[in-house]
Amino acid sequence: MTSSTRADDRPVITFIIPAYNMADHLDTCLNSLLSQAAEDLEIIVVDDGSTDDTAKLSHDYEVRHPGIVRLIKQENKGHGGAVNAGLSQAQGLYVKVVDADDWVDTDSLGLVLDRLRTQATSSHPVDMVVTNYVYEKEGRHHKQVINFRSVMPSDRVLDWNHLGRFGMAQYMIMHALIFRREVLQRAATHLPEHTYYVDFIYSYQPLPYVTSLMYLDTDFYRYHTGREGQSVQTSVMVSRVDQLLRVNGLMVEATPEPGQVSDGLYRYMIHYLAINCVVTSVFLILSKDPQNYQNKDMLWSRLEDHSPAISHDVRSTLLCKLINMPGRPGRVAIRLGYRVAEAAVGFN
Repeated sequence: MTSSTRADDRPVITFIIPAYNMADHLDTCLNSLLSQAAEDLEIIVVDDGSTDDTAKLSHDYEVRHPGIVRLIKQENKGHGGAVNAGLSQAQGLYVKVVDADDWVDTDSLGLVLDRLRTQATSSHPVDMVVTNYVYEKEGRHHKQVINFRSVMPSDRVLDWNHLGRFGMAQYMIMHALIFRREVLQRAATHLPEHTYYVDFIYSYQPLPYVTSLMYLDTDFYRYHTGREGQSVQTSVMVSRVDQLLRVNGLMVEATPEPGQVSDGLYRYMIHYLAINCVVTSVFLILSKDPQNYQNKDMLWSRLEDHSPAISHDVRSTLLCKLINMPGRPGRVAIRLGYRVAEAAVGFN
């Protein structure tokens, strides 16, 4: 189905590509998105003040694919500021953020576009589409796939109460999500500028505005990890624990009290908030800085001060019980557990 057969001429999806000095990777990303030769999609590359050839390369694609690829140039505002710029210009029924050093599976793209086109003809298109994502770690032959088939049936319209319980390694990060643009507008989604790890906020803050979702059991998003200097590299995350703390605070503020949303949504948001609290706590511990040990205690105290009910539910999860093992033995166990988990999954 092409754009001319739909009720209007807006794209079925807008892909937003935040790009800062990504000239060495952008070809792979853009070529994957253009692989289906579809006319009913929009690709917005946001050049976030790059000093390399990112803008030139993006402009070349804009010239070769008029009406599909569009370049936005702005002064550097960070990943969140680039996503904001893309959202402000997006015209698609759906929106997906694709980082410039990542890519999508070309066969899977065809399936995703087909399902979105079907939704575009519906009087009640789903608010969110979930797909699998793959850790494409450099130098690793076996790639870890995060799927959700144990949590929700594929290719069906669902609400939050249809979802099962998520495992410890199952959470819907930005790379798994496609939002209906209207949902992001109603949620007034606006990410903080010059802040790392805002993908946590993007995949969390809009959730109370999602009433229907669909899971597609396909390995769509390819998450490139293991690159030197990448924001998710362990040493880099340790050096930016202040950013993790800021993001954690914003997620806590975005968390509804029990009873304000459906039980299924609340249960998932507690699960995801618990994971973020654990991730932040882990990197505070990995820093081996006594001040950060105090910051970890403050994180949990602030959660309690914000909402005793939410704090109780987060602390009751297994991961949070483990992360709060006391003293030096607890910190040693956390560092060992992190090394084992990283070796198994390859997320950094």
